[in-house]
Formats: sequence, C-alpha cells, structure tokens
Amino acid sequence: MKVYKIVVTGPFNAGKTAFIRAVSDIDMVTTERRISDPQVAVTVKPETTVAMDYGQKRLGDVLLHLYGTPGQMRFEFMWPILAKEMDAFVLLVDSTDRASFMDAKQVIRLFRKQAKVPYVVAANKQDRSVALSPAEIRRLLSLSENIAVVPCVAQDRASALNVLEHLCQLLA
Repeated sequence: MKVYKIVVTGPFNAGKTAFIRAVSDIDMVTTERRISDPQVAVTVKPETTVAMDYGQKRLGDVLLHLYGTPGQMRFEFMWPILAKEMDAFVLLVDSTDRASFMDAKQVIRLFRKQAKVPYVVAANKQDRSVALSPAEIRRLLSLSENIAVVPCVAQDRASALNVLEHLCQLLA
C-alpha cells in the first residue's frame, strides 16, 4: 500500500473542513472553535479551525492522510508544521469570494516554498450561480496550464473524491 500525506489548505471559509469531512473514511478529528467576532459568526460561519483537521481516505491501494489547515492568517504559524513531509496539497478556494484570491496566492507561495510537491486547486462552491469558472480562477491565481483547477462542491462526497483522484494521478 502507498501512503501519502496530503495537506488541504486555502483561505478562510473556503471549505477545507467540509471537504475532509465529506471524504474521510474515519471520524474526522477537528479543532473547530467558536469565532470570537460576533459579526463574522453571524454573517459567515459560527466556527473556525484553529489548529488542524485530520481524516483518512483509502483509494484502492493508496491511503491518504488528510491534514486540513486553519484558513485565518493569524493561524498561519501552523502551516509549516502541517506541511512538513507532505507529499502533495489541495488548495481549496471559494469560487464565490473573489476577495479571497489574494490570500490564496499567498497560500500557494508559502506551500510551494515549504516543498516542491504536486498540487491541485479545488474550485469550491461551483453549485452556486455566482461562482467563478475554473478558467477565471486559473487567471486570477496566475496559474500555468499544468496546474489542475478542478470544479468542486466540498460537501459532496463524489465531488471531493474527484479532486483527490486528480491529485493521486499526479502522485502515481
């Protein structure tokens, strides 16, 4: 069996926890805590990851250890810790939140600096009418054509599995 460490990362509210929860074969380990800013808690979401999420997914003879990073920049000190010895990463972006793409670019730079490993971009929330297309996301992130931008709905198991299957092709 091949075993890989995969980091699932991206800006705040991109859907990292939902993605891991959707695909994990085990009960996900999470460090979600209530958001202290009442405005964010009411308008965006009530909880956020403060350290990491963890799940596992078996795809044939491959076992993926999935480590989800916190998305808020104040927790970025966790990113190098979680990136240590990673084999690949998934950058999850919120296709409906154009303002988060500057943060997404910063996340790519930081993770590429940690290790030159394969990665895919998961364009989450593609089920929403205001979602940017994968082609537009590629342009906004200034990605080359060899980086896959995979349409995704993180809460949908089949959709999240499709992203992981794309990533596994790069690891083969």
